[in-house]
Amino acid sequence: MQLGFFTMPIHPVGKDWRQSLREDREAFILADELGFVEGYVGEHVTDAAENITSCVTFIATLADATKRIRLGTGTVNMPNNHPAAVASSIAMLDHLLDGRLIFGISPGGLMSDAEAFGNLNANRNEMFVEAINQVLAIWTGEPPYNIEGKYWRISTQRTLMADIGQGILPKPLQKPHPPIVVTVVAPFSKGVTEAAVRGWEPISANFLMPIWVKSHWPKYVEGCERGGRPADPANWRVARSIFVADDDNTARAYVTAPNSPYRLYYHNLITKLKVAGRAEAFKEHRDMPDDAVTVDGVMDKLVIQGSPKKVAEDLLALRGEVGDFGTLLYAGKDWLDRDLGRRSMVLMAEKVLPALNAAIGASS
Repeated sequence: MQLGFFTMPIHPVGKDWRQSLREDREAFILADELGFVEGYVGEHVTDAAENITSCVTFIATLADATKRIRLGTGTVNMPNNHPAAVASSIAMLDHLLDGRLIFGISPGGLMSDAEAFGNLNANRNEMFVEAINQVLAIWTGEPPYNIEGKYWRISTQRTLMADIGQGILPKPLQKPHPPIVVTVVAPFSKGVTEAAVRGWEPISANFLMPIWVKSHWPKYVEGCERGGRPADPANWRVARSIFVADDDNTARAYVTAPNSPYRLYYHNLITKLKVAGRAEAFKEHRDMPDDAVTVDGVMDKLVIQGSPKKVAEDLLALRGEVGDFGTLLYAGKDWLDRDLGRRSMVLMAEKVLPALNAAIGASS
């Protein structure tokens, strides 16, 4: 099993934005130093807590600060962006990273973003499909282009001067394009199947109950079969909220404190998803009422915390419950305590992952 990093950072509202951004960057740089194989960052433009507004811009700041880690957009919210802008910025970013980019995409899940961009009442899934199809058409096509859709039309026919470079949209360094991943946030997701058909890979979100994470694998297998390719567990990424400390008591105190960043994270998400009618992610069965979803109950099921030994055991139990997967994505949280936040990542890489892989190897 490999170790990666995924952050959709939720910071306290009012925290100095400069400090939040510094700490978020520091987490990625530390992940690179510790040997995390990949790292993803989300984006939202209308949220004072989730305050990374552009994952492309944020990743660009890490191009020269990291050496080995592959960096991923987690995700570009396609309906909120013009496909030509996405195609060109992702192509440039892939070159800046010398081919270390992973292209994560989604329809976007924050309703205030959708309202701000004027697509709150639109068919965002339809917009998502058209947008990614047009991005891929740009990368495989040649100017002056003639890409016509319901939502966007892309052409440089009237202004092309190819001999001096005008009217030409850039292509990424990786051919035919960077690997494409989708973040899966729904039980029994049909999106997993359609993504697999197209050769894209899934990330199961860290705020899904294990029973729903388990539901993603058969849908992925279905898509791979339709796409005529093998379904390899190595291509499945599963994100989890994890906190590791030197002893169980320290971990428990940090995670369960009233001002805990884990409590902040799940309070924020539960509130949003309940209002959006999507609280099912936090339920252990579908007929569970929304009112029964509580922060304490969700944290008890979804936050894996403790000493390295306990966390390794709990992650093995998770793997036994959901099935084999290739990359565990450690979900980044606000650093209420910088030293403990960093220590958790160090212990995860240096203690938990080796123990996990030793146990997996022994069992196989």
